[in-house]
Amino acid sequence: MVKLITCLLGVVSFLLLGNLTTSAQQEELPEPEGGPEMTERVRYPVSNIILQQRYPETIVLSGDQTDNKIALTFDDGPDPRFTPLILDVLREYDVQATFFLMGARAEAYPELVERIINEGHIIGNHTYWHPNLVEQADIATLEREVTNTENLLLELIGYRTKLFRAPYGFLYNELVEKLAELDYTVVGWTVDSLDWQEEPPVVIANQVINNIHPGAIILMHDGAEWEGDRTNTIESLHQIIPELIGQGYEFETVPDLLNIPYQK
Repeated sequence: MVKLITCLLGVVSFLLLGNLTTSAQQEELPEPEGGPEMTERVRYPVSNIILQQRYPETIVLSGDQTDNKIALTFDDGPDPRFTPLILDVLREYDVQATFFLMGARAEAYPELVERIINEGHIIGNHTYWHPNLVEQADIATLEREVTNTENLLLELIGYRTKLFRAPYGFLYNELVEKLAELDYTVVGWTVDSLDWQEEPPVVIANQVINNIHPGAIILMHDGAEWEGDRTNTIESLHQIIPELIGQGYEFETVPDLLNIPYQK
């Protein structure tokens, strides 16, 4: 009886410890202020294609469409649940990518920022708290979010990044003009993996493969809100990368693809 009670107490303690650990991890993970991609991305404000036509010196969407070079990009990290596994896959295939980081998460997980840089990837600014900048409709909010992240990344990576991607890709004229004033290149995309919908890996892979083109910038995510899951994103890369290499595509970072500077 004593042994049974001891065993039961051990199981209870293990379960409680597990719940406490999960709770602590959840508290440590900075959440996107603007909400999850699943709810926000359906709003569709001003098209980035229209904004790029208005501000061709500031916004980029793709590289040379006569050259079989493409770029993988990842948003919303670093996320300790998924970023290391994505980095493992990229290292396996010797592919360099561009990571647009949330400042709050970069501050929380500096070791992941260091790993991203050490493995040859490029880092861009994705604001500090990931607000919906169109909904906020406040230039001061944009400037604060961008500047705080820029200063933090300077401490972590040793340079002021020149690359910016808006949360959810949401911008409007005045925000773009402010980003130009802050000396940023705004990086959009032409191939959206839609991985935030958390479809099976084959669906994510087909979304990319079926829409690929020379010069493509591919949008994916290495981070998610606490309830979100990027496991299928990770698995899809094992289909996307070898398939596109087999088709003759070469993966590059965004600055290499576009021949633009990545630091100020």
